[in-house]
Amino acid sequence: MLSALAPASAGYWPDFLTPDASADGLEAALDELHATPRPQLRRELHRLSDTHPLPRWAHDLAQGDRTRTEEVATAFRLVHRTIIMPDWAETAGTTEADRVLRTRILRDRGVHGLLDSFRPLMVWRPPVLHVRYPEDRDLNLDGRGLRLIPSHFCWRMPIALADPALPQVLAYPVSHPPAWAPAVTRDRRPEALAALIGRTRARVLAALDTTATTGELARRLDISAPSVSEHVAVLRDAELAYSQRVGTQVIHTLTPLGAALLSGDLPPQ
Repeated sequence: MLSALAPASAGYWPDFLTPDASADGLEAALDELHATPRPQLRRELHRLSDTHPLPRWAHDLAQGDRTRTEEVATAFRLVHRTIIMPDWAETAGTTEADRVLRTRILRDRGVHGLLDSFRPLMVWRPPVLHVRYPEDRDLNLDGRGLRLIPSHFCWRMPIALADPALPQVLAYPVSHPPAWAPAVTRDRRPEALAALIGRTRARVLAALDTTATTGELARRLDISAPSVSEHVAVLRDAELAYSQRVGTQVIHTLTPLGAALLSGDLPPQ
């Protein structure tokens, strides 16, 4: 059902599939999906039908059929349970690493620095944010906010809502580690986890509780920068730390798995 409503090759997806309440979790999003006004369903599904043929049940959905709406909600739950949750630690790791990185840039360089950090996906030329987007369009915020969403599943270019009247969001692709691959094909590197044991490496892990550059870690722990780099590399291989280059600096932070190891709490299954 979801493939019919949001095909990978489509240039348009209905906005009711990505409600604003998604920020509060899956169930909140599905509650808002259930409450989608019938005119919006009809308008957006009619626009979708202009791009490719829709199955008969989609016309029932456009009329506000509650049974069809519940079937779509069930499809979301099934996809979430079978595709998203089994690899949640990796998904959370890449998105949280990006969020922490952007927060640090915002702290150090302000809003202008934050928006400028999205190159080449976006180019900030005040007061306009030029986005690498598949179609040519202008969106005037008129004083409204813009929610920036780091997305593990977004590739190549950012994605925005089609309806300019809705609360505006911009989902953008995060940087994946070079060795990243879906869990079914990824080597979990047990040797790297074994190499984790050691007093200095444990201190490095604890110091990554807040974002830091290699130099900052070296000064904080009173050890050499090359030693820090070696320990962080082992933590990174074990998927306990994440590193990303920003300009001339490399910024390190914990992944959710690293934070769980540090606190003694298991990440959610």
